[in-house]
Amino acid sequence: STQKPTPPGFQTNGYAGAQLQEVVRKMRERATIYKEKLKDPVLSSPEGSPTASPSKKKPPPPPKEEKKEEKKEDAEAKPEEDHYCDMLCCKFRKPPLKKYMEYLQLPDSIDSYTDRRYVAWLMLVTVAYNWNCWFIPLRFVFPYQTPSNIIYWFTIDIICDICYLCDLLIFQPRVQFLKGGDIISDRVEMKKFYHSSVKFRLDVISVLPFEVLYFFFGFNPAFRANRMLKHNTFFEFNDRLEAILDKAYIYRVIRTTGYLLFILHINACLYYWASDYEGLGSTRWVYDGKGNMYLRCYYWAVRTLITIGGLPEPQTLFEIVFQLLNYFLGVFVFSSLIGQMRDVIGAATAGQNYYRSNMDNTVSYMNTYSIPKVVQNRVRTWYEYTWDSQGMLDESELLEQMPTKMQLAIAIDVNFAIVNKVDLFKASSFTGECRNGCDTQMIYDMLLRLKSIVYLPGDFVCKKGEIGREMYIIKQGEVQVLGGPDGTKVLVTLRAGAVFGEISLLAAGGGNRRTADVVAHGFANLFILDKKTLNEILVHYPESEKLLMKKAKVLLKQKGKPAPGPPAQQPRGLAGLFGQKQETPKLFKAILGGKGKEGLSRLLQLKTEQDTQVMLQKTEYIRKHLTFCFQETQAETENKPKQEENKPVEPAASSAPPAQKEEPNAGAKPKPPAVLHRGTTNESLIITMSPSPKTEEGEILKVEVKEKKK
Repeated sequence: STQKPTPPGFQTNGYAGAQLQEVVRKMRERATIYKEKLKDPVLSSPEGSPTASPSKKKPPPPPKEEKKEEKKEDAEAKPEEDHYCDMLCCKFRKPPLKKYMEYLQLPDSIDSYTDRRYVAWLMLVTVAYNWNCWFIPLRFVFPYQTPSNIIYWFTIDIICDICYLCDLLIFQPRVQFLKGGDIISDRVEMKKFYHSSVKFRLDVISVLPFEVLYFFFGFNPAFRANRMLKHNTFFEFNDRLEAILDKAYIYRVIRTTGYLLFILHINACLYYWASDYEGLGSTRWVYDGKGNMYLRCYYWAVRTLITIGGLPEPQTLFEIVFQLLNYFLGVFVFSSLIGQMRDVIGAATAGQNYYRSNMDNTVSYMNTYSIPKVVQNRVRTWYEYTWDSQGMLDESELLEQMPTKMQLAIAIDVNFAIVNKVDLFKASSFTGECRNGCDTQMIYDMLLRLKSIVYLPGDFVCKKGEIGREMYIIKQGEVQVLGGPDGTKVLVTLRAGAVFGEISLLAAGGGNRRTADVVAHGFANLFILDKKTLNEILVHYPESEKLLMKKAKVLLKQKGKPAPGPPAQQPRGLAGLFGQKQETPKLFKAILGGKGKEGLSRLLQLKTEQDTQVMLQKTEYIRKHLTFCFQETQAETENKPKQEENKPVEPAASSAPPAQKEEPNAGAKPKPPAVLHRGTTNESLIITMSPSPKTEEGEILKVEVKEKKK
């Protein structure tokens, strides 16, 4: 639309004009909505759906002068907010320290199951705990702690103690806990719960400063043995880390291996202590003091615990008892660790073993019944692709173990975006007071009923002529719609997210037939929803059922329209004055087998022959009945004069011409007055014809004899 030029001297306000245009646009949208509501009242369903929280409307933009002032203020404040860091020739922007502090600020309560920062802190405490567990025995037995390097050992010990104290005073009192099924996040209650637990007592003992004994007995690492009592934090870290890892079995294998190495480490420390007690190099069994003392002792511990053998025989009683205890402990520990390692690896490969077991049983079944090799190969291919693509044979088995709410949450995240693309099942969107979509809760119920099926390359998803009872949603892969005279022409290729067969769910009369073949182009993973399942859902949503039926009719009309093609050529000459001739109805063509004028002329000829035959039958029927009636009347008129001979006879009645008696027989249509007006009788003959109440029986002829009224 062209805008009229403003007259000179007339000032326009751009902001006011924009607001007026917005008001006009909203009024038009509102009028359109109410028109649609009046035309189609089914679309305004009264069912309620979960609505989003009302959002606050943005305030209208201020005038231009105020905008300019705000821009100036922003320009002045911008240099204060932006922080840049110069490095050589580069200049990059870094966030202010305030944002870092806000992120690192601890909350009032910590959810130990979901807070990743808490898991990171547990990892730091676990590192400090492992430092104490590994190096306290090492420093106590081996002469690695000397006056020259004691400052470094002491510094690391102080850092570990600081981690212990922070965990005791800051983090653990903020951890939430469960009480009667409720999550307690009150600061006072969390602190009371932690102080009343056994974990708090062990944490307090683990930080007791026994290092003050250094002033009396020297720097002996044995005074820090209480630091190894903080084992609860170590096991809690393992549980939280396994919960957030995608492949937790890898960490379990590493942890089990760490247990084995730590036990060997303790055994090596004990062997060096025993050698030092007996005297280094005093016998063949003890350590001789040559080479790297830790590695030589660790090697002896490995050969002893794993019971490899080949070690020198113990000489003294102490050596014999120590070796026997070492063998017994080695057998127990080694067998336990091997069993635990087997369980970890078995749990990691449980799914793979289940897949192999099912595949082997299926192959054995097919061999028993001599299934063709082609079918066996396709079955193997299906097993391999299904396992490689989704890591399991049936996803529903995994979801069945969860509550319905969790199943729904997973189904919404995975499948809602795909189902919402279907025109038939688009979720409700509120526009004013009119709702133009399906109930959202109904779609949620439908998501739980979707079944996932994998089709191999070349498999027919549906064939032409079949009764449509399912709707298909492509989750992964491609399918091709085939058509043409021989059914091999690719009409269209549908990819992930496409939907077909949705109209069959709501078709009346038991479903409609498929109009084309649909074949999987490659490996295709499809969601299927059958008609029976949808009907079970719609029982609880009657208004949505009406809405779906209405939308199905609209979609059928849209799909029934011919595809847009090139414009038809206009007739030339005099043909353009009379218009284009209408095509002969398909019903006439199917019955008569003719085309154009031949079919129409044949139809008219059959109609004429049928009417002529019906008229001839009626005429013959009337002629026979009239002949019979006149014969009876004539016989009565001959008998009555003989009976009335004694009565006077009127001359006018006897002078009737004889030609009148035979006249009715001579004509095609006799006249009743010639027979009824006789002087010898006071009765009249009435002939009536009426249509039969039963179809295809023609008319009924009635003949009655009544007395004349005097």
